[in-house]
Amino acid sequence: MSRPAFEVADIFREHGAAWRRANGGHVSLGQLKVMSAIESCRTAALGGHVARCEKCSHTLIAYNSCRNRHCPKCQGAAAKEWLAMRQAELLPVPYYHVVFTLPAQIADIAYQNKAVIYGILFKAAAETLITIAADPKHLGAKSALTAVLHTWGSALTHHPHVHIVVPGGGISLDGQRWISCRPGFFLPVHVLSRLFRRLFLEKLVAAHEASRLRFFGDHAPLVEPDAFAAYLAPLRKAEWVVYAKRPFGGPEAVLAYLSRYTHRVAISNSRLVALNDAGVTFKWKDYRARGRDKAKVMTLPTSEFIRRFLTHVLPGGFHRIRHYGLFANASRVRNIARARELLAAPKPSSDTLDADNANTGEPPTLNYPCPCCGGSMIIIETFERGAAPRYPPAPPAGAIRIDTS
Repeated sequence: MSRPAFEVADIFREHGAAWRRANGGHVSLGQLKVMSAIESCRTAALGGHVARCEKCSHTLIAYNSCRNRHCPKCQGAAAKEWLAMRQAELLPVPYYHVVFTLPAQIADIAYQNKAVIYGILFKAAAETLITIAADPKHLGAKSALTAVLHTWGSALTHHPHVHIVVPGGGISLDGQRWISCRPGFFLPVHVLSRLFRRLFLEKLVAAHEASRLRFFGDHAPLVEPDAFAAYLAPLRKAEWVVYAKRPFGGPEAVLAYLSRYTHRVAISNSRLVALNDAGVTFKWKDYRARGRDKAKVMTLPTSEFIRRFLTHVLPGGFHRIRHYGLFANASRVRNIARARELLAAPKPSSDTLDADNANTGEPPTLNYPCPCCGGSMIIIETFERGAAPRYPPAPPAGAIRIDTS
């Protein structure tokens, strides 16, 4: 894959300082930290290492990643690590994908109450699926859920929703057998939608009564109970969007899906088209359009692009990937083992130890080959933040290659 012509980091480096000055007092500490991390990512500011090929002595310098969960460049490795842990948990059954979306009126106040309302979204969606699945009229089983929060639309607008991946069945309420759902059908969407609406509004009203919500600007009057009740009244009759996608083709397809969704950020560098005096141009999808007309290009003033990107910075310590039901952390291992037993499924093979761990006396080997000859790349030096290599080795044919990919 070719490297993007420019990145979100370039936008922040060129325009971030001016944007911070223009928006002083309106930027959270969390947003400032995200900007700083992305600006420093894979630069000398974070340190790095020097690697040399064992065969041809080709040498390169690689700078460290910021590892911030909002950075477009750092999510690939994080996703791989997370998927390696999830692979052993997959069951040999069809999997389904259900999306729970908040109405625009709720999204408006969610931006001012991210931790509270995003948390309610997770809980209401999970409780909805678990409750309907346990109902004997539908499935009559304990289900397992993995939920991922996304807060953006394709145009970087604030659009909170959760993607939930769930096995097509569950353990019977007495724990004695596995109950499969009907082929190609998990649970009725209209039933899920109405219960989700009721549960979410109940939890939201409870949060308001407990004074856990804050309102600013045009929404400041909502602090009053009567005003808040009037604001929610139309939503009690509206249809809330719960969307069930087609089932996955198998466990491998689930992993492929999760690798794209679990560690996704508001916009990837590959969607960026141009950065110039007109602003930032990027590709987006208009899901209201039909057919091939969905793919479009949008240009935003640079200041507005930065504002939209930072809209999706999550509160510190907030978990955007959560597990419920049989996959809940407290009993996940035991429940998965029981499900495999009921399905007569073989135990997953344990991964072998990494060779680097087995040979601790040897220089660490990178997980990618030499770009010149395909040989093994050995780390020969590491250097700290803000420092340069003390002894940069010279490659046989020219200058050292700087790798900032």
